[in-house]
Amino acid sequence: VPMDGSHWFSMQEVVEMLHQKGHEVVVVAPEVSLSIKPSKDLVMKKYSVPYTQEEYDEVFQSFFHVSFEEGSFFERFLKSFRGLRNLGHLFVTGCAQLLQNKELIRYLEESKF
Repeated sequence: VPMDGSHWFSMQEVVEMLHQKGHEVVVVAPEVSLSIKPSKDLVMKKYSVPYTQEEYDEVFQSFFHVSFEEGSFFERFLKSFRGLRNLGHLFVTGCAQLLQNKELIRYLEESKF
């Protein structure tokens, strides 16, 4: 489930508006992220993932770099597919880590998240 980049930028405005209207906002995010950062306007609940910020950045950069490479359509398509597969693997791994985090899941259940 994509949650970073443009997905977060779209939600960030909604989160800020909810806070301005007096709501307590809790954001659940992986500890490794491109753009989801702590803010005084929200409660941040982070969970660990089995990859580093550098690995995460590298996968994103290599995926977007393919768009500017030269080569046949087929070569670029295969590289794009591999990059998308790598991104998908990071997202699935991150989601699995969240679901396996018993302490965070317990917090979410108890707070009626």
